[in-house]
Amino acid sequence: MHPPSKTHDTLAPSCVRLDPIDKQKLEELALSGKQNPKVIKTLKCKTIAEGRFRHANYIRNLEPYIVDEPPTLLGDDTAPNPSEALLAALGSCIAVGIHANAIAQNIVISKLELELEGDLNITAVWGVGDLDTSKPLGFTDIRVKVLLESNASEEVQKALIAHAKKWSPVANTLMRNVCLEVE
Repeated sequence: MHPPSKTHDTLAPSCVRLDPIDKQKLEELALSGKQNPKVIKTLKCKTIAEGRFRHANYIRNLEPYIVDEPPTLLGDDTAPNPSEALLAALGSCIAVGIHANAIAQNIVISKLELELEGDLNITAVWGVGDLDTSKPLGFTDIRVKVLLESNASEEVQKALIAHAKKWSPVANTLMRNVCLEVE
């Protein structure tokens, strides 16, 4: 659980703000990226099947991130399914971008929520159901609604959201072809 948001000196006492990230460290990180623009970082995840459709995903030294399926897809409903996890990754990535760019522009955010929904044809059920190859596999449409309250104008907020989408690694992964190798 994160600590509650703090009141900002320049806001009315009834207004709260999202706990900001450290602006100096953000500037240092941005400078590092500008000085070394070709650096590629490899992210890793180890996925271990625990039984039925429950999987433990090990990332860095964190507790396992559990992925499961709902009962309608024969799972135990103990965690998000892989497609829901993808929506969560997209929402979190865009939210991080909005927050970081708000800090960089001295915008104070008091509320940031993203609502995501995606359309997915699940009739192929992992290649054991309807195998008609004329229908698309995976999400065909994803909609993201950003609820943002800040000290910036609506125009600035829209630009902030558009900028975050443009530079989101997860959004860009979804919007372009990616080389995927499975051995």
